Order: sequence, then C-alpha cells, then structure tokens
Amino acid sequence: MSLRTWAAAAVTVLAGISSLAAGAPVAAAPAPAPAESAPVYSYANAIRESVWVRTTLDGDGDGVPDTVAVDLIRPRTPQGVKVPVIMDASPYYQCCGRGNESETKKYAADGTVTKFPLFYDNYFVPRGYAYAAVDMAGTSRSTGCGDEGGKSDVLGVKAVVDWLGGRATATHQDGSAATAASWASGKTGMIGKSWDATLANGVASTGVSGLTTIVPISGISSWYDYQRSNGVVYYPGWTSGLAAEVSGRPAGVCDAAEAALDAGADDAGGSYNAFWAERDYLRGAANVKASVLLYHGINDTNVETKHFAAWWSALAAHNVPRKIWLSQGGHVDPFDLRRSEWVSTLHHWFDYWLLGIQNGIMAEPMASIERAPGQWVNESTWPAAAAAPLALPLGRGDGQTGTIGSPVAAGSAIRTLTDSPDPAREESATVAAPNTAQPWRQVFLGPRLTKPVRVSGTPTVTLRFQSDHPSTELSARLVDYGPATRLDYLHGEGIKTGTSETCWGSSTPADDACYKVTTEALVTSDLGVLTRGWMDAAHRNSDAATDPLQPGQWYTATVPLRANESVIPAGHVLGLVVTLSDLTYNTPSTTGATVTVDLAQSHLTLPTTAAAGAFTGTGLPPHLPVTPPAPHQKTTGPQQRFTHFR
Repeated sequence: MSLRTWAAAAVTVLAGISSLAAGAPVAAAPAPAPAESAPVYSYANAIRESVWVRTTLDGDGDGVPDTVAVDLIRPRTPQGVKVPVIMDASPYYQCCGRGNESETKKYAADGTVTKFPLFYDNYFVPRGYAYAAVDMAGTSRSTGCGDEGGKSDVLGVKAVVDWLGGRATATHQDGSAATAASWASGKTGMIGKSWDATLANGVASTGVSGLTTIVPISGISSWYDYQRSNGVVYYPGWTSGLAAEVSGRPAGVCDAAEAALDAGADDAGGSYNAFWAERDYLRGAANVKASVLLYHGINDTNVETKHFAAWWSALAAHNVPRKIWLSQGGHVDPFDLRRSEWVSTLHHWFDYWLLGIQNGIMAEPMASIERAPGQWVNESTWPAAAAAPLALPLGRGDGQTGTIGSPVAAGSAIRTLTDSPDPAREESATVAAPNTAQPWRQVFLGPRLTKPVRVSGTPTVTLRFQSDHPSTELSARLVDYGPATRLDYLHGEGIKTGTSETCWGSSTPADDACYKVTTEALVTSDLGVLTRGWMDAAHRNSDAATDPLQPGQWYTATVPLRANESVIPAGHVLGLVVTLSDLTYNTPSTTGATVTVDLAQSHLTLPTTAAAGAFTGTGLPPHLPVTPPAPHQKTTGPQQRFTHFR
C-alpha cells in the first residue's frame, strides 16, 4: 500500500467512526473525508536515529571528507510504505536555538536524539512524514567549517538530499552503514527561517534531484545583499564573525577558513566579486526544480525585503510553482503571527507536494498579504497586478521642505546636504519634524491624499547630484506621515509573547508540541517608515566596480529602496527623506561630503496602483505636526543583527 493510499484510507476510517459515534444511521454514507493526511502514527513510538552523511568537501582542510550530522525521526510504517522527508537544515541547533523560544536539540546519554526544536516533528510525523534536523557543516555535531553561504554550507546540505535519494553514503554513530532506501520515498521538502531558509534557497538553486519543495521563511537570496547595499559595507569584518558565532568546532580548527572569508569578501572595496557570486542564489534560479512557498515580513530590517523580491522575481521568470505570504512583521516566523492559518497552509502544502494529495491548494490565490495589523487579504499575484511604476517629480516647495509630484523648471531648485556625525541623525530624529530644515537631510512631502494609495513593489529614488568627495553614501526613506495604529516591528520584531500555550501535534515527556501564544505588538504613532535604501555613489553604475566622483561634475544615481507592500490611508501624506550616510542602519562612516542635488532632474518612482492625480496638490508641502517616534531597538549592529537573524 502506498503512503498516499494508506493516509487516505485512514482519514476515511476516522471519518466513519466519527459519524457512528455521533449516532448517524449505519446505512448512511459517511461524510466526505477531508483531503489531508491524518495523525495515524504514534509519535512516542517513532524511530529516532542519527546519521553522518559523507560529503565531497574538506572545509577544515584536515584531509578527511567532512560529514554532516542528521538527526531523524520517522513513523513506524507498515512494511513497504515509504515516507517523504521534511528537513530543516540549520547552523543554530546548539549555539543559539530555533524559534521564538530558542529551542535546541536534546540527546540521551547514548547520543539518541530525544528533542527536536519547533513543532514540525510533533505535527507531521504522526501524519506520515519523516523529519530531519540537519547540522550545517562546521556547526554542532558536523565536521568541516562554516562558509557564509558558500559551497560548504550549501553542498553539505545537498549531500543529505542526495543520501535520502540513494546517491550518497552515511554511517551511524557506531560506524555501521546507514541507508534510507527502505523507508524514504525520495521526496524532500526543506523549511526554515533566516539562515535555515537561506540554506533551502541555496540547495534549491543547485537543482538537486529529490528536493520537491521549499518553504523559505525570511531567507537570503544573495549574501552580497545581506552584507552590502549597492557598495555600502554594513559591517566590516562581519563575514568571518558570523561564521565564528555559529561554529561548533574546537578553537583554531576554522581559523584559516574564516580568514579566507574576510579576504574574499573585500570589505575595503565593497564590490560584488567572485566570492559573492558563489553566494548569489539568484544566479541558479533557472536550476530550481522545487516548488516554493515563500514568507517574508515587509518590515524585516535584518534580512531585508530585497531578498524575497529578487528571489520571487527570478522564480517567476522560470515559471516555478509558487505562493507567497507577506506580513507587516519584522524578522519573525508566521507561526508567531498567524498560527492556525500557517499550520493549516503548511499541512496542505506538504500533503500536495510530498504526498500527492489533490487538495486544491495550487488553485487557491497565489498571495496572502497583511494590509494592516491583523487584516489579511488574498490576491492572485504579487506585486499587485494593477501596480505600475509612477515617476513623481521632486519640487522646491517652501524652501525648507520640498514637494513630491510638483515639478520645477530646470536649474530653478538646487538643494544641498552635508554629511556630518551629528548623533541627532538617528532615524527617529531624521524622519521627525519634516517641516523643519536640517543641513544633513532633505524632506519632500506629497499632498494630503484624498484616496488610499497602495505601494506594491520596489520604489526607487533618482538623484542628479554633485559631490565634493570621491564618494559618499546616498540614503533615502519613504515615510507615511499620519496617525495610525501600526505594527511595532522596531521593538521585538512586532510580536509579544504571552504565558499561555497552544499545542500543535503529539508530545512526549522530552519533546512537547506546545508553544507560548504570541500576539502582534501595536503602537499608535504619527508616522511609519515604509522602506529604506542605501547606495555608495561610487558604485552608482555597478555593484561590481567603482567609478569615483569628480568635484564639480554632475552625476545621476538611482537608489533602489527595499521592496514594499503597504496602503497609505486617505488623509495621510507621503514623504521622502534623503540623507547621506546613515547612523542607524549602517556602520557610521561619515565622509564630511557636501552634495548638491538638482531637483529638476531628480524624481521618486513609486510602484503603485494609484494614478498621478493622487499626488496633485497645491505645490506647497502641508505642515505636519509630528511627534518624534521613540528611538527604535537597534537590531542592525553586528551582534544585534546576528541575534535577530535567527
């Protein structure tokens, strides 16, 4: 009996028993069984084992092939029944933990795994799935060294998919051969948040056989874009620092590998090079054979939204079967934002792609989007089908504040910005009091909106400028000015953790399926920063090469902001705040540059469903009495960013 037939039969039997218990006539036909797998297997009696998969890598340079540790739990199925595997590969199983409650793996004295983090094993093993928690190379019980998203990280996990498909070898702890041929169906689905999601993206980009689906939650699509922004280096030295944070190897074993990471990253130049190309999964999008259920928080300031948008676009270009969830949250798992709906979606997704149950999930809308806190809508695609780029000119305004949507004559409006280390330039102060002129920023305001305006896609800011330095950072923020209750993503990523619990699957004394209830954290504020963007002006033409600025010469640079999905309510004002260096989101590196901007040849391009008439006003900016927002909890210094990266 195939697993699909076994599961369907079990669901039908359970439905029949339920009808009889309720007093239904014996002769009556049972109610139609739901098209989903049922929890018919014992979780407590499941098979728990660990294997070490042999790779072709030697990341630690000891002359011995690296091995990747895999902790497994699988149901005791009838003879001949084979099961698919749900896999979460991670560097965090011992150093840092997984999920909102930072769970780690636990083992018995004999090395048998007794506890898996998260609910995936508790929920899916009784429903006929195996679950594999894989230690990334160089972490926990695996050998080798971490590689910041490079070949060691990706190919180490790929080897596990190959082993499940009979194309690689593995051993048990006692050295005996381990095979999956007797129980594994050959279909694998990868899931995980943050670095775990990044591994799923990377392995999918190899085109490995057997990887049938991936569920990347807040994952990276290009490591250059995680460590850089158009030539701006976020944190010098952090390439090796991140690998060192998750290393599970003895001191000194990975020193050479970590030194090679810093050398390849080229912090001094900040350019995209062969090192970063190896870690750019977008280049392998054409290889992807797996379907993709993608989740990202629109206000994720850690793994920024450019990652999901670029990956989503690349998948679309190659007709990869896919769906997307977008929340208003920060770097947070949808399990902690919309728990019941997310578990149900995962259940049906894996049933369809790994068990072949025809439950209609691919006929459902492609996109599920949180418009405002707690307000979710389904749509046929993302970005919005009706969204189109709208070029909005930047105007002179009243001399203190410029305008959006009101053009000026050529040469009639010149604005100047000066880069300085003034601590008042933290973001909370930078976007406050927009009608007050400051030498280190330029604010542009649109008219008060008479109708809601939807932004759906990637905005850009094009600036025609001169600089008195060979380079300078160009920074921009799109701001929604107007009172509203918003998700407080700048403090705790937008969630609050309670004391009560809900349970998702079966439990044992060592591994329960219960997790603390979380709710969205809300704040009432006068403004909300919608999206941000940064560029090193010397990289204005290419991430891969610099072109230093010459004093007195005019240049044009287009700064991409982070992808966004939001609705600006009627009565609010859209604002654009332009600065040079950014003291909040990047390592302070003020140059002291003075930059002159020609407004007549500068503009904001907004991906929107609105027409240009939505931004037609009097030509003068409205006066906005704005209470400065509270300084946000910084998550973007090296250590803070790592903590929240999990």
